[in-house]
Amino acid sequence: MKRLSRPEIALEMKNSGLVPLFYNQNEELVKEVVYAAYKGGARFFEFTHRGELAHEVFTSLVKYCREHCPEMILGVGSVTDAGSAGLYINLGAEFVVSPVIRKDVAKVCNRRKVLYLPGCSTLTEISLAEELGCEIVKLFPAAVLGPDFVKAITAPQPWTSVMPSGGVSLDTENLRAWFEAGVTCVGMGSALIPMDAVKNSDFKTIESNVFRVLQIISEIRSV
Repeated sequence: MKRLSRPEIALEMKNSGLVPLFYNQNEELVKEVVYAAYKGGARFFEFTHRGELAHEVFTSLVKYCREHCPEMILGVGSVTDAGSAGLYINLGAEFVVSPVIRKDVAKVCNRRKVLYLPGCSTLTEISLAEELGCEIVKLFPAAVLGPDFVKAITAPQPWTSVMPSGGVSLDTENLRAWFEAGVTCVGMGSALIPMDAVKNSDFKTIESNVFRVLQIISEIRSV
């Protein structure tokens, strides 16, 4: 399987516009969710590093995707230390996401030329992330900051690429507000992959949600 370079992944992430994110300790359930997202059109997926032995679930997921979702680009989220970043990169992670900005994680990712999206909530943090070589920054918590924040920071820094996470919904107007503000892509968790659907093994709803969001993003961008 061809591995994309860091610039290629950043470009593909921008073109896609959507990064679903999810975690569960049940590896078979995670595979079902990822496959549903893949059928819905997602080509990026952020597995959140939150539970005990989560790396074992990720290892199984990487092997599964290489066979069943060959175009899926898998990354890992909720990474807050260099050791975890290095571990997941060795296991096959093609991008790394943090809720905060970590210089030690940035160094590991730069050393391996892996895309790193640190969590930022101020223009100063975003500027530091860009100095550390981050092509796209995660805006977190997006629900608190809002689309107007994106407009404000891209006025003095039009080169900045932002992925809001933690405040993006399925609502068309919400998505429109973010993309018209100038975001590069959006990260979506429970809004896209509702816990009720997961508990009920309703993977069709997840597939439909992903398809709908990608369609809305495409329509917004085509105007």
